[in-house]
Amino acid sequence: MSEMVAKLDDWGMPAWVAVMVLGFVVFWPIGLGILGYLIWSGRMGFSKTARWGRWGRQLGAKMEEAAGRFDVRMAGFRSSGNAAFDEYRAETIRRLEDEEREFLAFLEKLRAAKDRAEFDQFMADRRGRTGDATRRNDSDVTGLQAG
Repeated sequence: MSEMVAKLDDWGMPAWVAVMVLGFVVFWPIGLGILGYLIWSGRMGFSKTARWGRWGRQLGAKMEEAAGRFDVRMAGFRSSGNAAFDEYRAETIRRLEDEEREFLAFLEKLRAAKDRAEFDQFMADRRGRTGDATRRNDSDVTGLQAG
């Protein structure tokens, strides 16, 4: 039994979850027992001290690598060592931010114009239906009076 636990610990949390789900599928008290064991033993914890096994170590390494790349991209305004390039980059970023603001304002105006056109069409249709109903009511009234 301890060999199986050690092997599952080596495979990490995904292996434990798979065994637990399989336990629920086979017979729900087995899955519940495995879940209780995971919580009781601390294997279900989601902290840095949790035993994620090989899978967790690989995921952690990938997350750190991605964070490093993200940090480099977000640093953005660190000097490259070339003053002309830094000036060009700052000007380009400023221009792109201005274009983004202008584009977002344009989209807002476009949405407002579309909403206005749809509302005007609705009101025109409504006036048309109200006018038709009024004409029908008038003809019904005149028809009753004539008859």
